[in-house]
Amino acid sequence: MSEEKLIVVNAEGLVAGRLASIVAKKLLNGENVVIINAEKAIITGKPQRIVNMYMKKINEWRTHFNPEKRGPKIPRRPDRVLKRMVRGMLPHKKPKGRMAYKRLKVYIGVPDNVNVKEAISIKEAMRKNENVPFITLGELYVRLGGKL
Repeated sequence: MSEEKLIVVNAEGLVAGRLASIVAKKLLNGENVVIINAEKAIITGKPQRIVNMYMKKINEWRTHFNPEKRGPKIPRRPDRVLKRMVRGMLPHKKPKGRMAYKRLKVYIGVPDNVNVKEAISIKEAMRKNENVPFITLGELYVRLGGKL
């Protein structure tokens, strides 16, 4: 990872989908991106509806024909959920998309090797309407049964 093109993004209070699309564009432009505080990124909408949607994704593949815990894996940890969102916005089946995806690092909290003072907050990814309910990725993870 080259240091001259490194961008550190603080995900605290940013809408996860908007953040993912902006980060995907930066990755495709050849920049290295580090996202910190992934557990504080938000998903807008009623919290219970969002939890039910994720639970449906998790339980959906356990059917009569596939009773074992095999099949598509749904990420639950906040860092992996956010990383998966970015992957969905990259052409990950093509070499250009795979190389871009390798330039992305997502962390829960702030790791020791990342300088917090360099962290930026992307204004385009901020929540526009204060009245819209939301849930953080960390709260979602706890409601899905995880421990932060």
